[in-house]
Amino acid sequence: MHCKMHELIKENSTMANKHELNFESFLHNLSAEELTRATVKIGEGSISDLGALSIKTGKFTGRSPKDRFIVDSPKADKVDWNNINQKFPEDRYHALKSKLVAYLNSKQCYVQDSIAGADKRYSINVKVVAEKPWSAQFAYNMFLRPTKEELSNFKADWHVLCAPEFKANPEVDGTRSENFAIINFDDQVILIGGTGYTGEIKKGIFSVLNYLLPTNYDVLPMHCSANIGAQADTAIFFGLSGTGKTTLSNDPERELIGDDEHALTDDNVFNFEGGCYAKCIDLNEKSEPQIYNAIKEGAILENILYKEGSKMPDFEDSTITENTRVSYPIYHIDNYKEDSKGSIPKNIFFLTCDAFGVLPPVSKLDQHQAAYHFISGYTSKVAGTEEGITEPKSTFSACFGAPFMPLHPTVYADMLMEKMEEHNTNIWLVNTGWIGGSYGVGERISLKFTRAIIDAVLNNKLEDVAFMPTPIFDLKIPMSCPGVPSTLLNPRNSWQDKEQYDETALNLADMFVEHFKQFEDKADNKLLKAAPKNLTSVVI
Repeated sequence: MHCKMHELIKENSTMANKHELNFESFLHNLSAEELTRATVKIGEGSISDLGALSIKTGKFTGRSPKDRFIVDSPKADKVDWNNINQKFPEDRYHALKSKLVAYLNSKQCYVQDSIAGADKRYSINVKVVAEKPWSAQFAYNMFLRPTKEELSNFKADWHVLCAPEFKANPEVDGTRSENFAIINFDDQVILIGGTGYTGEIKKGIFSVLNYLLPTNYDVLPMHCSANIGAQADTAIFFGLSGTGKTTLSNDPERELIGDDEHALTDDNVFNFEGGCYAKCIDLNEKSEPQIYNAIKEGAILENILYKEGSKMPDFEDSTITENTRVSYPIYHIDNYKEDSKGSIPKNIFFLTCDAFGVLPPVSKLDQHQAAYHFISGYTSKVAGTEEGITEPKSTFSACFGAPFMPLHPTVYADMLMEKMEEHNTNIWLVNTGWIGGSYGVGERISLKFTRAIIDAVLNNKLEDVAFMPTPIFDLKIPMSCPGVPSTLLNPRNSWQDKEQYDETALNLADMFVEHFKQFEDKADNKLLKAAPKNLTSVVI
């Protein structure tokens, strides 16, 4: 089937080397083994006792959202400009790009040809030009790997130019600081400089698809993981980094479609990527065996120290960052879905890490509540996922992925609700954050209990269970759930100080209402009625 996406963008891809890069002198499409050896040879990595390459990404161990820009060009006319989608002038982009290209041409660079999007109708070809071999290996791990036939006539639709040691001059180049990530929809290029954090590569392409798919087709991009059961029942998990997307979608009883980035069409769900990028802090083989066992030759460990006197990764050590990571090709997971596609989802989970300890571990949302919580995208940024985040910080991120959404949040929300109403999909709000008190007082909900909740939903164990509403948020919580103490299901019951819970819940309700004001002009009355009610008294 001919790719629809290529038909739309090939007009800008006809020149073999319009970017003036010295491709002839670069190393192309090396294997993961060759890239690992190259990294060790230049002294920027070592082989851990688990077989994976271990690297340090330097100053930046997470994304730097304030240094991410979109070029203000004709084909970016639908971008929702705001403090996330920041404008960058075309003239300064081209000047900075020329400097970056000259820099890369002076280096021994590594080129990796990749595909983003498992459904060929909507995929794009991506050529990553990397200063570092480990950046190229990350691209090999994380994107879909072309076949030999596809490589023989590979033509890039988009280029990613990645140079961690290239530093911008803010006064001259127009950046905020020496590091930057800049997307140009007309040039079909992403510039990355001054940062070695590999996540900038994958999130740059994710942002591109988040603009192209809804703009050109009725296809919804989603910041979610996905898996599928034996009965072809797909489940998807929305959530920001650290909320459990990767962990909860890795289920030995279900095939993994992907752990982070997908699209929903009229007839399927498909993965954008060909790999996984899992958090490693406190990782252990017993609680997360699939991720642990995926850490082997070909995988890349990021910013993880070794146990003293060995090369065994110390997953409990957060000296460098809480955002320790591992990237690996999806085939490192035993039960991955080979075609990276699934059916229309039967269940959708909104994962939120509530640092206030107010929201219940699980609640079922009606259509309007689902739209409200999707647009709100409440969670807490977990330590290390962004520069300067050292402890959980409550935030609202529209569509559970605002940093990667170039269009207005209501575009994505309307598409999701239309598709879910059509297919009668169940939507659940799952709190993977705190219980029994706010951060610093309570404790994070046990992964064992969250897994039990997910299993109960996927195995239809909550269909005959009675639900009761909570005050303020009017969330429908189950009276019982297999494998979960009933005292935890109602969050108020888990707090020793009930009055403190009520006060905290009212404060969180205020935060929801205040944040949603920016969307009220585009929300109907039914959607507005799904907002939490700031009651003067609470009775349970």
